[in-house]
Amino acid sequence: QVQLVESGGGLVQPGGSLRLSCTASGRIFSVNVMGWYRQAPGKQRDLVATITRGGSTSYADSVKGRFTISRDNAKNTVYLQMNSLSPEDTAVYYCNADLLWVGLVWGQGTQVTVSS
Repeated sequence: QVQLVESGGGLVQPGGSLRLSCTASGRIFSVNVMGWYRQAPGKQRDLVATITRGGSTSYADSVKGRFTISRDNAKNTVYLQMNSLSPEDTAVYYCNADLLWVGLVWGQGTQVTVSS
Protein backbone atom coordinates (compact mmCIF):
# COMPACT_ATOMS: atom_id res chain seq x y z
CA GLN A 1 0.00 0.00 0.00
CA VAL A 2 1.29 3.43 -0.96
CA GLN A 3 0.65 6.49 1.13
CA LEU A 4 1.65 10.14 1.27
CA VAL A 5 2.28 11.77 4.61
CA GLU A 6 2.42 15.55 4.95
CA SER A 7 4.00 17.53 7.77
CA GLY A 8 4.99 21.08 8.61
CA GLY A 9 1.66 22.84 8.88
CA GLY A 10 0.70 25.05 11.78
CA LEU A 11 -0.12 28.56 12.92
CA VAL A 12 1.99 31.43 11.65
CA GLN A 13 1.69 35.20 11.76
CA PRO A 14 1.14 37.25 8.61
CA GLY A 15 4.44 37.77 6.83
CA GLY A 16 5.87 34.59 8.28
CA SER A 17 7.10 31.40 6.64
CA LEU A 18 6.40 27.69 6.78
CA ARG A 19 7.89 24.69 5.04
CA LEU A 20 5.67 21.74 4.22
CA SER A 21 6.98 18.26 3.49
CA CYS A 22 5.28 15.27 1.91
CA THR A 23 6.84 11.81 1.68
CA ALA A 24 5.60 8.88 -0.34
CA SER A 25 6.12 5.45 1.17
CA GLY A 26 5.25 1.87 0.35
CA ARG A 27 5.74 -0.15 -2.82
CA ILE A 28 6.96 2.64 -5.13
CA PHE A 29 8.60 2.10 -8.52
CA SER A 30 8.80 5.69 -9.69
CA VAL A 31 7.23 9.02 -8.77
CA ASN A 32 6.34 11.27 -11.66
CA VAL A 33 4.68 14.65 -11.07
CA MET A 34 4.20 15.76 -7.47
CA GLY A 35 2.07 18.66 -6.42
CA TRP A 36 0.53 20.75 -3.68
CA TYR A 37 -3.09 21.81 -3.53
CA ARG A 38 -5.06 23.73 -0.93
CA GLN A 39 -8.64 23.98 0.18
CA ALA A 40 -10.00 26.84 2.23
CA PRO A 41 -13.27 26.46 4.18
CA GLY A 42 -16.25 26.51 1.84
CA LYS A 43 -14.09 26.60 -1.27
CA GLN A 44 -12.91 24.10 -3.85
CA ARG A 45 -9.50 22.49 -3.78
CA ASP A 46 -7.10 24.57 -5.88
CA LEU A 47 -3.72 23.88 -7.39
CA VAL A 48 -0.80 25.60 -5.66
CA ALA A 49 2.27 24.20 -7.41
CA THR A 50 3.57 21.16 -9.25
CA ILE A 51 7.00 19.74 -10.01
CA THR A 52 8.06 17.07 -12.45
CA ARG A 53 10.61 14.39 -11.75
CA GLY A 54 13.08 16.43 -13.76
CA GLY A 55 12.45 19.54 -11.69
CA SER A 56 10.19 21.61 -13.94
CA THR A 57 7.81 23.68 -11.83
CA SER A 58 4.55 25.55 -12.21
CA TYR A 59 2.70 27.80 -9.77
CA ALA A 60 -0.68 29.35 -9.25
CA ASP A 61 -0.54 33.09 -9.90
CA SER A 62 -1.53 33.79 -6.30
CA VAL A 63 1.67 32.22 -4.92
CA LYS A 64 4.25 33.09 -7.56
CA GLY A 65 7.28 34.76 -6.02
CA ARG A 66 6.28 33.69 -2.50
CA PHE A 67 6.14 29.87 -2.61
CA THR A 68 8.79 27.48 -3.86
CA ILE A 69 8.20 23.81 -4.63
CA SER A 70 11.12 21.37 -4.65
CA ARG A 71 11.66 17.64 -4.36
CA ASP A 72 14.18 15.01 -3.37
CA ASN A 73 13.73 12.05 -5.71
CA ALA A 74 15.92 9.79 -3.59
CA LYS A 75 13.58 10.33 -0.64
CA ASN A 76 10.32 10.43 -2.66
CA THR A 77 9.65 13.73 -0.93
CA VAL A 78 8.22 17.03 -2.11
CA TYR A 79 8.55 20.31 -0.24
CA LEU A 80 6.69 23.60 -0.29
CA GLN A 81 8.52 26.62 1.09
CA MET A 82 5.97 29.32 1.83
CA ASN A 83 7.12 32.88 2.50
CA SER A 84 5.30 36.17 3.03
CA LEU A 85 2.21 34.33 4.18
CA SER A 86 -1.08 36.17 4.41
CA PRO A 87 -4.45 35.22 5.95
CA GLU A 88 -5.64 34.38 2.42
CA ASP A 89 -3.20 31.45 2.44
CA THR A 90 -5.08 29.80 5.30
CA ALA A 91 -6.25 26.39 4.13
CA VAL A 92 -5.72 22.68 4.38
CA TYR A 93 -2.77 21.84 2.15
CA TYR A 94 -2.72 18.51 0.34
CA CYS A 95 0.07 16.91 -1.60
CA ASN A 96 -0.37 14.43 -4.40
CA ALA A 97 1.87 12.25 -6.49
CA ASP A 98 1.53 10.42 -9.78
CA LEU A 99 3.06 7.03 -9.14
CA LEU A 100 4.09 4.54 -11.82
CA TRP A 101 1.73 1.52 -11.88
CA VAL A 102 -0.38 3.07 -9.09
CA GLY A 103 -1.76 6.33 -10.39
CA LEU A 104 -2.60 9.48 -8.45
CA VAL A 105 -2.32 9.31 -4.68
CA TRP A 106 -3.29 12.05 -2.19
CA GLY A 107 -2.07 12.83 1.29
CA GLN A 108 -4.37 13.40 4.24
CA GLY A 109 -3.76 17.15 4.37
CA THR A 110 -2.10 19.51 6.81
CA GLN A 111 -3.66 22.68 8.21
CA VAL A 112 -1.96 26.03 7.62
CA THR A 113 -3.40 28.98 9.53
CA VAL A 114 -2.10 32.50 9.02
CA SER A 115 -3.32 34.80 11.77
CA SER A 116 -2.09 37.39 14.20
